[in-house]
Amino acid sequence: MAFMEKPPARKVLLDDTVPLTAAIEASQSLQSHTEYIIRVQRGISVENSWQVVRRYSDFDLLNNSLQIAGLSLPLPPKKLIGNMDREFIAERQKGLQNYLNVITTNHILSNCELVKKFLDPNNYSANYTEIALQQVSMFFRSEPKWEVVEPLKDIGWRIRKKYFLMKIKNQPKERLVLSWADLGPDKYLSDKDFQCLIKLLPSCLHPYIYRVTFATANESSALLIRMFNEKGTLKDLIYKAKPKDPFLKKYGNPKKIQGLELQQIKTYGRQILEVLKFLHDKGFPYGHLHASNVMLDGDTCRLLDLENSLLGLPSFYRSCFSQFRKINTLESVDVHCFGHLLYEMTYGRPPDSVPVDSFPPAPSMAVVAVLESTLSCEACKNGMPTVSRLLQMPLFSDVLLTTSEKPQFKIPTKLKEALRIAKECIEKRLIEEQKQIHQHRRLTRAQSHHGSEEERKKRKILARKKSKRSAVENSEEHSAKYSNSNNSGSGASSPLTSPSSPTPPSTAAAFGFSKRCNEGKDVRITSTSSTSASASTTSSSLASCEHRGAYTAPAPGCEWCEPRGLTQLHPEFPKGNFEESRNL
Repeated sequence: MAFMEKPPARKVLLDDTVPLTAAIEASQSLQSHTEYIIRVQRGISVENSWQVVRRYSDFDLLNNSLQIAGLSLPLPPKKLIGNMDREFIAERQKGLQNYLNVITTNHILSNCELVKKFLDPNNYSANYTEIALQQVSMFFRSEPKWEVVEPLKDIGWRIRKKYFLMKIKNQPKERLVLSWADLGPDKYLSDKDFQCLIKLLPSCLHPYIYRVTFATANESSALLIRMFNEKGTLKDLIYKAKPKDPFLKKYGNPKKIQGLELQQIKTYGRQILEVLKFLHDKGFPYGHLHASNVMLDGDTCRLLDLENSLLGLPSFYRSCFSQFRKINTLESVDVHCFGHLLYEMTYGRPPDSVPVDSFPPAPSMAVVAVLESTLSCEACKNGMPTVSRLLQMPLFSDVLLTTSEKPQFKIPTKLKEALRIAKECIEKRLIEEQKQIHQHRRLTRAQSHHGSEEERKKRKILARKKSKRSAVENSEEHSAKYSNSNNSGSGASSPLTSPSSPTPPSTAAAFGFSKRCNEGKDVRITSTSSTSASASTTSSSLASCEHRGAYTAPAPGCEWCEPRGLTQLHPEFPKGNFEESRNL
């Protein structure tokens, strides 16, 4: 077969489900327009970021392309006059940032090719429709019975997976769908095992699996053909959409929000759980359950896209369940995705956010019980139930399935071992990604708490208390050192004291005596020492002065007054000392 016999060298494969965040860092005004410098980051790694420069006209072009989704997006309005003013540019930059926040947090918009090319032109510059056409043309060289009717543009959400409406030349009325997909980041099978398993898919027969008519693969991609179903998928039924319309138009903003009837929910849910259990028992990894991967054939649901796990493509809900470390196996991934599907069947729309704190009224409490076991905070924190456990729950246990088709899917032992190893590798990458997200979340939470206003106030109060405590400790230490030095100094220089020694005038003034000068002013010196200690010191000082003859007589015109209150200060103080002082 000539289908891509010489594929190009394999590049580093991106996970298209990793969310992109965008922040406008600055703006620069040129002669006739303003450019906005945008910092784009993939995932949680700051190192995995780059800059793109966009004008307002680029935003306007993107917004016009996204109008097919039917959403009201907050793009700032145009302004012809005064659009170069500094204040206007600053205000417009805020509006454009808000616009980027809206489209990057919308699950459907953020995964579409238009937004990816706008934010990451280097990795999404290729025309995947043209690439797919080239691959299909090479395939037709060896299989001339097939013929392309028309490309089904953007009917799916994947960027690297394209669809074409086909027909068989000798059966022109029958319509088939050809799907072509590139390899993904979770492709761990060897090229030989990968091609063998892809070619094995047409042999899979199960009442709840949509049959593959033809399948082939090479080292870089796979091509599969199935019958075209006019009724479309389960998601088309829920959203009242036309199968051939683009994905954004069908599911971007549904006008009619209405869930299915209880009996439909029970029957479809039981059928989907049965086929999931069948695949898990066979050791075949799936992990791609969502409403667009379930084909409706009358009252029967049939699972689509079994090849996705072989190609290594990431799940539609990967950005959601990668936040929860307990959802770390492909079975738990399928159970969690089944919760999303059940929510859509019940309420006619996907949940606003996951985990879900409270569920709106449902047709039955049994529905809410299953939703709580798969989407609630407790379930996401503690882990998912098994598929077998869901089948035993009251919502599905009493559903009778009427089918006579016997499931058949024979996988050689060697390929089973290859599938087991690939499954373990897929789960290992998921666990590693969840670990990094968890560490990043903890770090971000700690930084946010550290930088909060309340935390800053607490740190200021603690700093003040610590400063006051240090000041008090330093003051006490200084006082203790000063007291010790004073005590040691006075003990070394003080002479022997005599209690009967006369008190000199200077000492008497220290005890409260006043000296009346000829100017008529009264000068008073007050002692700060205790009375008994002062009396002792006074006597010793007087004795020292009397011994050395250092006393100086009062100046003329001044006289000594009588002692004031010394007997009240110290009743036992001898009065003779004052007489001696006066005589002196």
